[in-house]
Amino acid sequence: MPTPVRISASEAFVETLAAHGVTEVFGIVGSAYMDAHDLFPLAGIRFISTAHEQNAAHMADGYARVTGRTGVCIAQNGPGVTNFVTAVAAAYWGHTPLVVITPEAASKTAGLGGFQETEQLPIFSKITKYQAHVNAPSRIAELTHRAFQLAQLERGPTQLNIPRDHFYGEFETVLPTPLPIRRGAGDLAALTRAAELLAAAKFPVIVAGAGVNAAGGRAELIALAEQLGAPVVNSYLHNDSFPDEHPLAAGPLGYQGSRAAMNLIHRADVVLALGTRLGPFGTLPQYGFDYWPRGAKVIQVDVDGRVLGLVKPVDVAVQGDARLAAAALLEKLQATQGPRTADAGRIALVAAERRAWAAELAERAGADEPGRVDPRRALAALAAALPPDAIVSTDIGNVCSVANSYLAFAQPDSFLAAGPFGNCGYAYPTALGAKVGAPQRPVVAYVGDGAWGMSLAEVLTAVRENIAVVAVVFNNGQWGAEKRNQIDYFDSRFLGSELRNPDWAELARTMGADGVTVTREADIGPVLRAALASGRPMVINLVLTQALAEPFRRDAFQPPRRLLEKYRAHSAKA
Repeated sequence: MPTPVRISASEAFVETLAAHGVTEVFGIVGSAYMDAHDLFPLAGIRFISTAHEQNAAHMADGYARVTGRTGVCIAQNGPGVTNFVTAVAAAYWGHTPLVVITPEAASKTAGLGGFQETEQLPIFSKITKYQAHVNAPSRIAELTHRAFQLAQLERGPTQLNIPRDHFYGEFETVLPTPLPIRRGAGDLAALTRAAELLAAAKFPVIVAGAGVNAAGGRAELIALAEQLGAPVVNSYLHNDSFPDEHPLAAGPLGYQGSRAAMNLIHRADVVLALGTRLGPFGTLPQYGFDYWPRGAKVIQVDVDGRVLGLVKPVDVAVQGDARLAAAALLEKLQATQGPRTADAGRIALVAAERRAWAAELAERAGADEPGRVDPRRALAALAAALPPDAIVSTDIGNVCSVANSYLAFAQPDSFLAAGPFGNCGYAYPTALGAKVGAPQRPVVAYVGDGAWGMSLAEVLTAVRENIAVVAVVFNNGQWGAEKRNQIDYFDSRFLGSELRNPDWAELARTMGADGVTVTREADIGPVLRAALASGRPMVINLVLTQALAEPFRRDAFQPPRRLLEKYRAHSAKA
């Protein structure tokens, strides 16, 4: 039994952070936690000061996703803490292990409406996996430890709420030791039934989700796919869950995904959804094609039992770790089938589908204009110039989302996207956090010009902290996703969707970063390669035409019908 130590509350808090391997914390300094904050350097913790608290939480998200460690953010009570909300929600739906430290107004004046006071636990109650409130200084180490354990166990954000007066006080305590997280492959009977379905399948297809990367299950997935001769499709915005160069790789599902992947999964008689909740937006019809195989048997494997069968009906549900479940299924299949060689016919089919999709993508590209590049041509040129070990984060919006058609990865933990929460302003701060976590890897953020207005202040953070991320700003003077809807449903009445922008490159230089404007397709690759080689924060102001891709979803709109005479001019035309 460890020996109790005499310690202050702030020391107990910081020692627990250090015990859980925390070496970086993102946030804005505040008086509410300054007694503990003062100890960070002595504990080996780098405090990365940001321009806005939302971006601090996004940085912690990006850091966690590329390192597998728990991201940490902290801010002043009240308005600093409420600024975390959007980013914490994104991390919640992205299954990112995050500890959100929320200092609170003093306990002795709670409820009196004092300076910077609000009830902070209810605000995060629906977007965290666990909430701890430190109700006495002597419990600060215990509850800090608990927040870290559950962030990893539950794969999501946890909140640690600490009244500012509880950073003070002295007591004897035993500092907790982090416990290893142990996971299993899943229920034996369910795995046996899943193996039977896969063994009997004539055309099995695997959907590889974020859980594959989280579990470190790349090798097991590859071996299982080769055993089955099964094409592998990526779940929506997880294009890094299976190596694109593998002959069974078919590309991503979801909005602006790969038609090759959709054609192949449509043929499936058995679908193995590995480490994915099969989110509704990632399986909606695309390109006028309802590709989900209605008659297929579906096996779903996920570490979170609450998502099994939630979105799609399943025939076999396995609550288990994606890596361990894939290994267990492989073992069962090899025991009955023996090791199998590559299925040449299946590989040829995947290759043919991919060639057809590549040709279609080339046909979808529009024409450049003088001083402006077609968005699809720009995305193709960017993808061709990316190094094989690059990390790319994408924002939400029309051009950024079309990148799903063009981004392919060899390595895991390479693609960061806002995912189902879909908030603007995600990509750049998340890229900064990823670069802090993986400084040896090149990191690029794709950002629309509307979303750039929400995140450009973090160029100051990149300069101050020397974080060499390249931001590619798609400058087309519009909120493209919403303008697309106005074109389709509102007779091109562009209310609030047109933008007048400054020179983003000049603004970056004013802030201390490098900045360059690109207006020609031929310059995109050389400029991106030079930016990555520079080792400096860089903003590429990429001037695009106003061409737009299909809307996110047509099922969410109806032709407008106005009943009052004063509004009839804005009714849909008969």
